[in-house]
Amino acid sequence: MIRSLGVSEDKVAAFRSVMKRLECGTVSVPLNHREPAGRKIDIAVTRLATTDEAHRLGAIAVLPGGPGNSGYLDPVLRAALRNEEMARLNGRYDIIGFDPRGVGNSTKVACPFAPGGPPEPGTLTKEAARKIYDAQVAANQKCGGSDSAFLGQLTTENVAKDVDLVRTALGESKLNLLGFSWGTYLGMVYRSLFPGHTERAFLDSVAPPWTRVDQHAKDSADAAERDFERMAAWLARRDGTYGLGVTARKVREEVAELVRTYDRSPRTYTDLPRPIDGSAVADLARRNSTEWVRVGKALAELRTATGATAPPAVKEVLGAPRIGTPVPGAPETLNRTMNLAVACNEDSSRADFDTAWRDYQQLVKRHPATGRSWGLPAMCPGWPLPAQQATLKRSSGSLVLAGHLHEFMSVYDWTLQTRRAIGGTVYTVADDVHVSTTRVPECAADVVRYFETGKIDSGCQGSPVPD
Repeated sequence: MIRSLGVSEDKVAAFRSVMKRLECGTVSVPLNHREPAGRKIDIAVTRLATTDEAHRLGAIAVLPGGPGNSGYLDPVLRAALRNEEMARLNGRYDIIGFDPRGVGNSTKVACPFAPGGPPEPGTLTKEAARKIYDAQVAANQKCGGSDSAFLGQLTTENVAKDVDLVRTALGESKLNLLGFSWGTYLGMVYRSLFPGHTERAFLDSVAPPWTRVDQHAKDSADAAERDFERMAAWLARRDGTYGLGVTARKVREEVAELVRTYDRSPRTYTDLPRPIDGSAVADLARRNSTEWVRVGKALAELRTATGATAPPAVKEVLGAPRIGTPVPGAPETLNRTMNLAVACNEDSSRADFDTAWRDYQQLVKRHPATGRSWGLPAMCPGWPLPAQQATLKRSSGSLVLAGHLHEFMSVYDWTLQTRRAIGGTVYTVADDVHVSTTRVPECAADVVRYFETGKIDSGCQGSPVPD
C-alpha cells in the first residue's frame, strides 16, 4: 500500500514515522451551505502538528488538485516527505490535509455507469466521433440524474466553504493556503469568500479564473504543441542517438508522419492492453521534459518496430498505468465521479456535436504532432444539472501565483489572467512540469521562505531539461 502512494523504498521508514504523528478526524458540514440545518456530510481531515510549538506561525491547508484528488495524506506526502526543504514547513506550521466532499474518506457517491472501453484505434471518423459523443451524453445524463441532490452540491465554492468550517473546527483564526492545480482555483475561491480568514497563499500551476471546459482544452492543446517544439529541438541536437532528424523541423515532420502512419495502420502488441495508433504517438509527443529521454527512444522504436511484442521503451512509457488508476487495497487517489461533477457543474460550454467535431478537426489540423492525443473535446454534453460559477474577488492579502512557462496542464498565460483578475505576485518557473515547484529543492526553499517571511523571489528554474 505504501509503495502505491509513490513512496520510494528509502523513505518507507520515514513515512511510517511521520504517519504516527498524523492526527485524523472528520468535520460535519452542510451538504447545501444555503441550508445549514439540512442534510450533513462528513469531511475527512488530517493534521500534522508543528514540531516546534514555541515558534509556531500558524496552519497551512494543502489544497489538492483534480478536481477529485485526495488530499488526506498531503501533509505527509507533499510536506514532510517531499524533500528537506518542504519538511522545514512543519517546523513552523501545522500542515492540514483533507479529502474534498465526494472524495476518498469524505462522504461520496459513485455514478452507476461502467467505464467505457477505449475508442476504436485509427483515424477518428465523424461516425466514430458521433458514437463517442452520444455515449458521453448518455453517461452524463445517467450520472447527473443518479443522485442530483448530492452531485449538484459538488462545486469549488462548496468545497471552499467546507474548508472554512474545517478552519473553525481546528480553532484557527486564519489559514495559510498551499494549492496545486485545481487546488489553485479552490484557493482563489476561498480567499474571495473569506479574505479575513486567509493569511498567505502560494498557488502552484495556476488554473484560469474561469471554468469553461472548451476553452481549457483549446489553451492546453496550444501549449502542448508549443512545448513539443522544445522537445523537437532537443531531439534534433541528439540525432545521433534518436535518429529523428537533425533539425527541429525535421523532427516535427517525422513525428507528424508517425501519427498519420499509425492512424492508417494501428499496431497491436501482445504485451500492451490496447493497440498503438496515432493518438498514442501524439501522447508521446506531449510528454514533459522529465520523459524526453524515454520518449525519444520510444519514437525511434516506433519507426522500425516489427515484432509481436512492444519495443522496450514503448512498453515502458505507454504500458504504464495512467495516473489515478485505482490500485486494489490502496487509498483512493482520484474520484472520477467528483472530477466529472465539479467540472460539469461549473462548465457553461457543453458543446453540441457539430461544435465538438469542428473543434476536434481544427485541433488536429493546428497541432499535427500532439493534437490527436486529445480526442473529441466533449466532456460535459448532456450533464443535466445547471451551471454554477463562483465569483472571484480581489483582496489585499498576500498571494503568490506560480506559473510554469512551458507546461500545458496549467498554461502560463492563465497565471497572468488570474493576476489581472484577483491580483497577486507572479512567480515564474522556467520548466514544463506540472506542480513541480515544491519538488525541486531550490524552488521549494523559496516556498518555505515565503511562508516564513512573506517574501518571495521572482521565480526559479524548476525541473532541469535532461542532458
